[in-house]
Amino acid sequence: MKDGRLRRYFATPAALLYLACSMIPGTTTAQDRSQARSMVISRNGIVAAESPLAAQAGARILERGGNAVDAAIAANAMMGVVSPMMNGIGGDLFAIVYDAKANKLYGLNASGWAPKGLTIETLHKLGLREMPDSGVHTITVPGAVDGWQKLADKFGRKKLSEDLAAAINTAQNGYPVTEWVAMYWASAMDYLRGDETAAKLYLPQDRPPKTGEIFRNPELAWSLQQIAEHGRDAFYKGEIARRILETMKRHGGTMTAADLAEYSSEWVEPISTTYRDWTVYEMPPNGTGIAALEMLNIMENFPLGQKDYGFGSPKALHTMIEAKKIAYADMARYIGDPRGQNLPVQALLSKEWAAQRAKLIDPEHANCAVPAGNLPMGNDTTYLTVVDREGNMVSLIQSNYSEFGSGIVAPETGFALHNRGALFTLDASSPNALAGRKRPRHTIIPGFAQKGDLRMAFGIMGGWNQSQAHAQFIANLADFKMNIQAALEMPRFTKRTFEGCDVEMENRFSQKTRDELAAKGHKITLLGGFSSDVGGGQAVLRDFAKGINYGASDPRKDGAAIPELPIE
Repeated sequence: MKDGRLRRYFATPAALLYLACSMIPGTTTAQDRSQARSMVISRNGIVAAESPLAAQAGARILERGGNAVDAAIAANAMMGVVSPMMNGIGGDLFAIVYDAKANKLYGLNASGWAPKGLTIETLHKLGLREMPDSGVHTITVPGAVDGWQKLADKFGRKKLSEDLAAAINTAQNGYPVTEWVAMYWASAMDYLRGDETAAKLYLPQDRPPKTGEIFRNPELAWSLQQIAEHGRDAFYKGEIARRILETMKRHGGTMTAADLAEYSSEWVEPISTTYRDWTVYEMPPNGTGIAALEMLNIMENFPLGQKDYGFGSPKALHTMIEAKKIAYADMARYIGDPRGQNLPVQALLSKEWAAQRAKLIDPEHANCAVPAGNLPMGNDTTYLTVVDREGNMVSLIQSNYSEFGSGIVAPETGFALHNRGALFTLDASSPNALAGRKRPRHTIIPGFAQKGDLRMAFGIMGGWNQSQAHAQFIANLADFKMNIQAALEMPRFTKRTFEGCDVEMENRFSQKTRDELAAKGHKITLLGGFSSDVGGGQAVLRDFAKGINYGASDPRKDGAAIPELPIE
């Protein structure tokens, strides 16, 4: 091809999309592309996290002989230090672990239960008719630390003290606050002032730290050191537990020593569906990953990626937005904690159900009131992922729910207690009704997928954004033939509400596309080019046929995919 023709070719939209979408494995001779970052490619391990410090902490552990689980714990502990509003030991955790040698997936549900005394009746007596969004009655038992212990005991090669060492050191000595984190911190200033201990800890000099300023948290270093020395019992039975319980009592909460001491996370079997030639895995309820799988099943009834259904086209976006509404309506009606009640998981995952539900999609009109189907009955988060040199993989997500969770900090512990209980409902007929020792419906979902010799761990955080973002990411791979970095970077939509025709879209979708969607009845709120509203993701992929690992990190966060240095 002559130079002039080459330049004209690379200027076309089709060429730009092709250059961004070179599927793994493989390369492109691109001189221009719409993908901003390259994938990280290595024969050794890769850690992808929302902070370079967290990713580097995980990579260091890999270099020192740890495996993917050790690296995930190290990275997660560091994320709790450097992004304290989003996650930490006061929150919950879910993980999918891939054991390469056994070719087997394991799911860990480390989401906590409500205190035994926290019931609908208790809140009604206090004059509450809806679950509060913050405060002591939204605090469920934090599951993250027990999750670390379970992961380390079953898979880890390093002591928990080694996995936590970098986070302890960073909390003690401090770190410069990054751009996204400074923005989140500033937006939470008034919220933090609602709790004296929280304000004292997180508003040094009576204000949030700014980008580049050093923040130190020796109290969190102490808590992490307690866990490093004494394991999960330090948190659930030891001095940390005592300080949590004193705080709960002072605020009028119902949590008892038994609520903490008797808590245990549990190993579960991931659920899955097929989408085109990929098999996609999510955590079972009480997680909401089932909505991503049902959404994919519905989308599979339409020719995404083919003529008139290309990436960013009105037809493709309309189909995905409408599929989201249907899948979320079903999830909201039928999903909660599976213990003690029968949930129609297999029915919701069936291809027959999806084909039936897909018929609700009118190609010309947005549906503003999607009802749940009739079945016979029988936001603030961190995501990280790791692949090690042997191909073991971890897909891990951990969260405080809202920024700084409940807004309550137990004195001298250095972390906020989450508000995950806000996701319960006081509607006694719902599978997600509040009850003592019950886990709320959970928005945080780690993902995993495989095709042939490829294995991929991925996730995109952001409250109710997550399932719909997972489905868009998988479609980018399967339908639009993107690599994992391009699939994370491409513009996304999000609809956080369950009713109405509102939808948020990044402004990188064309004006023509937005106009056509508006003509169908979609009420579009325009976001910036790389908006936190659509979440930030990470992904790692291994090609077992070639023994090569790939990593990707979303520019909607401060993070990076960092490779382990080659073995000397």
